[in-house]
Amino acid sequence: MSSMTYKGYTARIEFDPRDNIFVGRVLGVKAIIGFHGETVANLHADFKAAIDLMIEDCKSRGEVPEKPASGKMMLRVPPEVHAAALVAAQAEGVSLNQWATKALRVAARA
Repeated sequence: MSSMTYKGYTARIEFDPRDNIFVGRVLGVKAIIGFHGETVANLHADFKAAIDLMIEDCKSRGEVPEKPASGKMMLRVPPEVHAAALVAAQAEGVSLNQWATKALRVAARA
């Protein structure tokens, strides 16, 4: 999977061999925001236009554009996983939040 990012929004990019175009879809938001292009340059331009249009549309309705993530996350894990993560964080001399952020960043390749 290929991806691109603009103004904090990330899109998944695929190639449609039937129509011979690149197709993208914005990830992490409820709205379905899709775009396409026959060239990479067209794809980038259409992606940026789609995001800019969504932001302008929200502003015109007096709404705040949805962001892919707030930075707050609640997880339910088995107690033994929680305990092991807490011990690992303490062994590294960091908070559980800092430790989990690092682990999630590595796992998500972010």
